[in-house]
Amino acid sequence: QVQLVESGGGLVQPGGSLRLSCAASGTIVRIVVMGWCRQAPGKQRELVADINSSGTTTYGDSVKDRFTIDRDNARNTVYLQLNSLSPDDTAVYYCYVKAVTYAGLQGYWGQGAQVTVSS
Repeated sequence: QVQLVESGGGLVQPGGSLRLSCAASGTIVRIVVMGWCRQAPGKQRELVADINSSGTTTYGDSVKDRFTIDRDNARNTVYLQLNSLSPDDTAVYYCYVKAVTYAGLQGYWGQGAQVTVSS
């Protein structure tokens, strides 16, 4: 099993910044992909960004050039730097991981971190 612990959410004013982190622990053999999705009220969950074990990144169109994802492989931790935030970025941000464990390749989700952008 893999556990994901997220931190860093909160309330921020428009134009501000936040940094989210997500640490994975458990019986991990290898992490393939780490990333973030978000879900705003009344909307579908959407990709924010992900990063594979080689460092290749993918970003959702709405966050390109504003958000940056990176990871610390030694700590099994992924980070998301959110800059130039707007009220449209208000959502619950979920960390996810695709990892190889002794049970094989599986996906795991964090509990979610609320990000609220408001003046």
